[in-house]
This record gives sequence, structure tokens and C-alpha cells, in this order.
Amino acid sequence: MITLSPLKKFQYPVMAECINPDVFKGKTTAEIAALSVWEGNKQKTLGDLFAIEETAAENPSIVINGDASKVRRVGMGMKNGEIVVNGNIGMHVGEKMAGGKITVNGDAGGWAGSDMKKGLIEIHGNAGDYLASPYRGSSTGMRGGTIIVHGNVGSDSAVFMRGGVIKIRGNAGPFLGFRMGDGTVYVQKECGTRVGACMTGGKIIIAGALQEVMPTFTIDSIKPKVKVDETETAAGPFYVFLGDLAESGSGKIFVSKAVNPHLSMYEKYL
Repeated sequence: MITLSPLKKFQYPVMAECINPDVFKGKTTAEIAALSVWEGNKQKTLGDLFAIEETAAENPSIVINGDASKVRRVGMGMKNGEIVVNGNIGMHVGEKMAGGKITVNGDAGGWAGSDMKKGLIEIHGNAGDYLASPYRGSSTGMRGGTIIVHGNVGSDSAVFMRGGVIKIRGNAGPFLGFRMGDGTVYVQKECGTRVGACMTGGKIIIAGALQEVMPTFTIDSIKPKVKVDETETAAGPFYVFLGDLAESGSGKIFVSKAVNPHLSMYEKYL
């Protein structure tokens, strides 16, 4: 196991995609310390910015202790191993992740899990905007794996999602599931507006309050419960809305009936 501890409070973004179990594997601490990173516009080595310690434990593969909120691209493209962050982490954590596990015992910046294919990301704090979403102009969203956020998430999460499961234990911002095509998103508390805009498939489950359902969705039924994944089922009852009909979509939005009495107006269309 390799433990990294920041040597200072970072003022500028640190691009550190080399912090990856696949990259560290088979290297000595000296070789790890020599790996290249960027701090702002200056090229540095990992040893310039972090104290590096090796212990005999095999799991987790990498531990980061301390505030790493300026450290970006940790675990980028990782296929194996485990990373534990005891503090906050910067943008793009777990981007293009294809296996393994990342645990953040703090908050995560924007674009966490972007273009994720497999593996597990668990964030015990809040996540920023664009969770599991692609860069602007790209249509490649999350395709597999699982993301669990115990706090709140920002806007535009699960954009262009094509597979996998996202569980949000707190609140979610607006435009959740924009152009979503497949996969499952479960929000346990409040959700912002424009949920599922332009979605063509997949399902979004909202157990908390939702101000409105977009007019391009139609009510289909009321369900007593809904399956989130193989390990979890959400208790209802839930209103089931189909759409986005403006995109000839077949996505489903499940909204808690008990928490959203203002949506009872739709029952006359059943």
C-alpha cells in the first residue's frame, strides 16, 4: 500500500492521473516519486508535492491523507485496485474508470466518474456538477459501474448516461439525466427541475420532492415499489411517467406519491 500526504496546501490545480493503482503497480517508492505531474503550468514530480510512504498492507492500493481538493484526475482509467481518499478530492476523480474501487471520505469535485465503464465510486460527502457526465460537446456518458454519493450532487448529473447505477442519498440539482439513454439513477431526497429532459431510456427514481414533471412526459401508472439494483428496492408508491415524448423516448421517471401530493392531478389520466 502506498500512502500519499500533501506536503503543502495546493494553490493551483494539480493534474495527477498517475495516481492510479495500475501505474503504481510494480514500482518502488523512488520510481513513484519520480512520476510526472503538473501543478498549474509547472511540471513537477509526485515526490515534489506528496510525502510517499509504503506499507506492507495490500489493500487499499493507494491512500491519500489530507486535503486534495485541487488534485485532479485521480484514478483516471484505472482497471484494478482500490484508492481511499481521507479528505476532499478534485475534479475528474475516476474518469474513464474500468474497474476497481474509489472511496472518498469527503467531497468530490465536478465530473466525478465521467465516462465510467466499470467499478465502484463511493463519495461520503457531496459531489460537484456533472457527476458521471461527459465534457461539454461530448455525448459519451457513464456506461457501467456504480456511483454512490451519500451527500448532495450539483447540476447536470448522469448526462448522456448509457448504463450503470447512480445512488444519491441527498439532493440532486437540475437537469438530472439529460439525454439519458439507459441505466438507473436513484435520488433519495429532493431533485431539481428539468429531470430527464430529452431522455430516451433508462429510469430515474425520486423518493423525495420534485417541483414539477416536464410537460413532455405522460403518466403511465402507480407502482408500489421499484427495483434500484440487485441489492436495493425503493418503497413507494411511485407515480410512473414515460418520456421524453419530444424525443420519442421510452424512459421512466418514478416519483414518490406520498412526498409529492401536488402531482395527484395526473391521476385523472390513468
